[in-house]
Order: sequence, then structure tokens, then C-alpha cells
Amino acid sequence: MAITKKLGICMDHASAHLMEYTTGLVKSIVIFSKFDHVEKEASLIKSESLSHNKEQHEQAGYYKQLSELIREYDDVILFGATSAKAELYNIIKKDHRFEKIKIEVKQTDKMTENQQHAFIMEHFSS
Repeated sequence: MAITKKLGICMDHASAHLMEYTTGLVKSIVIFSKFDHVEKEASLIKSESLSHNKEQHEQAGYYKQLSELIREYDDVILFGATSAKAELYNIIKKDHRFEKIKIEVKQTDKMTENQQHAFIMEHFSS
């Protein structure tokens, strides 16, 4: 029987904490969106329209980067306190390359890193 590769992603629009679950252990990495508050303020000074376009472009790149990482897993849970997880899920579900990947979305409160790890371990061990 093949081993199922499991991934939990606690995310918002600024960063994603990717946690791979393997035999009771959780390995983590963090991916940051390139569009941060400093860049947002700088582009707002120039033009609100330019800021919006740049933000959408950067957000699309962020979601694409996460999508490419998700393709390497069989079972994924997206969770967090913002709507970013649902936005990513809506992008993914339109792509046929993700049809065989089990993807769940859960609304959670803001969590510490230890709480995130406990959430992942509980989710995947049940």
C-alpha cells in the first residue's frame, strides 16, 4: 500500500505555513506573499488602480506557488482565519490536475505554531 502524502496549510493573504504530516511528525516551511504592507503603501501613493493591479498580480503568483506545492500531496487541509484559503481552493478546484487530491477547507481562529501542529496531527491521525 502506498503512503499517503499529507499537507496542512495555515494561511492568510501574507503568508502560508506549510506543514507536512508524516508518521506523527510535522515538518514546516513558510512561504510569504511578495505584496506586503510596505509595498502596498508605496503603490497607493502612486495610484489606487496601480496598487490594485499589482496586488492581484502578486496574489496570483502567491497562489500559483502554493498550488504547485500542493500537487505533490494526496491529502491537503487548508485552514486559517481569513478568506485566503477559500480563494486558493476556488482556484485549485477549477484545475483538473487536482482532481485526485483530497482537499478540505476549515475556518479556524488565529493559531500559534504549536496549535497549528496540534491541529494538523489531530486532523490527519483521525
